Amino acid sequence: MTPIARKRLGKILLNGAGILVFLYATFPVYWMVSTGFKANDQIFTTEFIPFPTHFTFDHFARVFTEGVANNSIWLYMRNSAIVALGTVLIGSTFALLSATAIARFRFKGRAPFLIVLLIVQMLPAEGLLIPLYLMVKRVGLGDQLLGLIVTQVALTLPFGIWMLRTFVAAVPKTLEEAAWIDGASRFTTFWKVLFPLVAPGLVATSIFSFITAWNDLVFALYLMSGSEGYTMPVALRYFFDQKGVDWGAIMAGSTLMTLPVVIFFLLVQRRMVSGLVAGAVKG
Repeated sequence: MTPIARKRLGKILLNGAGILVFLYATFPVYWMVSTGFKANDQIFTTEFIPFPTHFTFDHFARVFTEGVANNSIWLYMRNSAIVALGTVLIGSTFALLSATAIARFRFKGRAPFLIVLLIVQMLPAEGLLIPLYLMVKRVGLGDQLLGLIVTQVALTLPFGIWMLRTFVAAVPKTLEEAAWIDGASRFTTFWKVLFPLVAPGLVATSIFSFITAWNDLVFALYLMSGSEGYTMPVALRYFFDQKGVDWGAIMAGSTLMTLPVVIFFLLVQRRMVSGLVAGAVKG
């Protein structure tokens, strides 16, 4: 086999492997969406039906009209949006400031602090449920969306600090020193020089924080005692009852729950690309 033929064969195998990975990753999403549009006789069958032969919107209509626990589905969507966006705004702000301090300053206890952050990342979220629950109740934030936001910030902040620390450390300090020589203040240097260069990392941490807070089930279930404070993952539990599982409504609700995550990613991914080329200095 000639070198050109081997190169072509390698590309074909690599592309084939990429297609298989793509199909493996996207098939559950496709099955969720297609099941939401299938009639019950096509859902509860032993036959493999890849496409709904008769599209129906009954499951989506039932999710919207009947709601969950005597509340509209929009209430749970609103609660999830408040928690997710609050986690992104608060968590990203603290993560960026903390990462900048760790990467730019040398202070006593810096290394132990980083080790503690790494250890916290190793702990499962369920292991932090009881201590976070007791802390939120003690400060009077129990059964409130703000308390849920605080817990999600606590869960996502260590990862955000570790990731942004790498981005901040990769920015040459000489860029900031040049801005100081030109008369820029520390805030101006941070906002116009450092921030554009670490924007891709900030977007990545924002996506992680948004998805983590949006998909959270355990903390939203146990921190909220009333159904008015539940988020979408908790609301979907009500379609599991003693009579059976309403897979059509669950898949329809899951599809609706997935759309905001996709929209959020489409809105911020452009910022991720633009941040890679922003913040250049004149030659």
